[in-house]
Amino acid sequence: MKAKMVMPVLCCVLLSAASAGRANAQGTQTTPPAEAKPATAATPASPATSARPTTMPPAAAPADVESIDAILAALYGVISGPAGQPRNLDRFRSLFIDGARLIPTGRRPTGEVAARVLGVEEFVNSLTRNTQTQGFFEKSVADRIERFGHIAHVFSTYEARHNADDKRPFIRGINSIQLMNDGKRWWIVTIYWQAEDTDNPIPAKYFESQKD
Repeated sequence: MKAKMVMPVLCCVLLSAASAGRANAQGTQTTPPAEAKPATAATPASPATSARPTTMPPAAAPADVESIDAILAALYGVISGPAGQPRNLDRFRSLFIDGARLIPTGRRPTGEVAARVLGVEEFVNSLTRNTQTQGFFEKSVADRIERFGHIAHVFSTYEARHNADDKRPFIRGINSIQLMNDGKRWWIVTIYWQAEDTDNPIPAKYFESQKD
């Protein structure tokens, strides 16, 4: 993915989240975590206590996750809508595996390229803020899909509009989407995207869909 999110979903907002990508890529970088204190003999470190807590996503609608095409359609559909319309955030959350990441990338005003790594809830918060006053409609115009075993990768070319009937998108780009099938359903593992700009126009081949 997405929206003029503080990231850009995808979006991207989604997923383009379009201008969000550029806006956030120009923003702050993640601060490295503080160094952990060494465990003492009296209180040895425990693998159980040091493990990252697990957050189970809401149950997904089977039709949203039964195929690669289905989960892509759900991703773009759930983030899109007019200004002020609440998005179905649990539906959005249900598409992502625990620990999934959404990563906008872009060039800062100073010239260097940077990325911002977001968790699902960070993206949800940004999406909610940005769609309160601005419409965001993102769609895929071409998907290049490669699959091996239980993993798949999609280069999804997106367009985003503020209104569904706008003649031209306000932003275009590519969502790089990593997926996993656990034998029961598809999950989104990562969405990593970049918006098109004058220095990086989208190559013609990425406007043609392709399946491995």
